[in-house]
Amino acid sequence: MDGSMTYLVAAVAVIAVAVIVIIVLARRRAAARPGGAVPGGRPPRGGPHRLAPGDRVRIREREYAVSGTIRLVEGDWSWVQHLLDDASGTRHRLSVDDGLDLELVLWTAEPGATVTPGAPTIDLGGRRYTWAETGQARYTAIGETGLPAAGTMRYHDYESGGGARLSFEAYGEEGWRVARGDLLDPAELTIRPTAEER
Repeated sequence: MDGSMTYLVAAVAVIAVAVIVIIVLARRRAAARPGGAVPGGRPPRGGPHRLAPGDRVRIREREYAVSGTIRLVEGDWSWVQHLLDDASGTRHRLSVDDGLDLELVLWTAEPGATVTPGAPTIDLGGRRYTWAETGQARYTAIGETGLPAAGTMRYHDYESGGGARLSFEAYGEEGWRVARGDLLDPAELTIRPTAEER
């Protein structure tokens, strides 16, 4: 093979690699948009992103009513939190993050917790949590959230074994809200949409 043919083969190989990289990056960006890769940012019909106040969900054999929804954006990353009510009166929320993989976490408020974020590890309820990430996001809220319609939120997230999570969130100038979470298998969630969606 002469020098010009070697050059041509190398150029074609470089172009092929560049095309593959562009495709992979485009798919990742699409997955990071609100609603995943759906045009216009609309999540798939009936998926957990589409929950709205008035909908009902069943998680691990317990029924919840969606009372409010908070949509958060941090750079190219977005996620949704649905506030859930049940007969116990305890505050719950379902977070939906579908970056490269769908992640569902059921959170339960810990209003009596005296821990604060910032340390590399935190002990709570007999479990040790390790710091995972910290950031600040913009949000919009609908339904009964107790929040202004839009604003900013700061957070610190911690993780432990078995899919256990610990979160600290502060909306606007308020203090930290503490919640413990459990990673869900999507099969553990059943959505019961409002009448107009059926």
